[in-house]
Amino acid sequence: MNQQDPSKFFDQEKAAGYDQRWAGMAPINDAQHLLLKAVLSPLGPIARVLCVGAGTGAELLALAAAFPEWTFTVVEPAPGMMAVCRQRAEAAGITSRCTFHEGYLDSLQPSQPFDAATSILVSHFLVDREKRKRYFAEIAQRLRPGGLLVNADLAANMQSPEYERLVQHWVSLHSLVGLETKTDHLGREVALLSNKEMQQLLIDSGLTRPTLYFQTLLIRTWVSEVAA
Repeated sequence: MNQQDPSKFFDQEKAAGYDQRWAGMAPINDAQHLLLKAVLSPLGPIARVLCVGAGTGAELLALAAAFPEWTFTVVEPAPGMMAVCRQRAEAAGITSRCTFHEGYLDSLQPSQPFDAATSILVSHFLVDREKRKRYFAEIAQRLRPGGLLVNADLAANMQSPEYERLVQHWVSLHSLVGLETKTDHLGREVALLSNKEMQQLLIDSGLTRPTLYFQTLLIRTWVSEVAA
């Protein structure tokens, strides 16, 4: 995929301070991880999970703690973020259950199909629909029949009457937790799709039964599956 080099945005210094910078969003992340564990728990005590764009490893650590026999393949293209992820995994004592791949998903060697995959706040940076569809299709192709994909992205219907109010609340949230945010990048540098558009994108990518199960302002989380 022809994406911008994330190392330009997440160098070693920015990656090292990433978790502290976003600490004020912990209640949202905790809710996200609680529901993520619930949605994936039917996989059973043993599962292979692909974490795409894993960043500093937040969902990896949450899942590894909840499911001590699961194994993980961690994909992250930014060296600084991967370094922090490895450090956190080592501190948690889970590196023996992890395979780390520094790069994009399309450079990951083929392997036994995964039982599930996560893509948390990643795909909305692909503003071109075809590139975004290929991204999800690459994930779907690496899942077994019946395998699950959980993706969380910024999303909204920009034509809806409530859109401007949602954005106002989004800005207020950032201000409350001590973060500055801009809004002029929404829909331009960050692709915002309506629920219907996201559902169709996931279907067009080879996934079935896309279900929206979590929303906090502009953050929306879906679970889909590969046809059995």
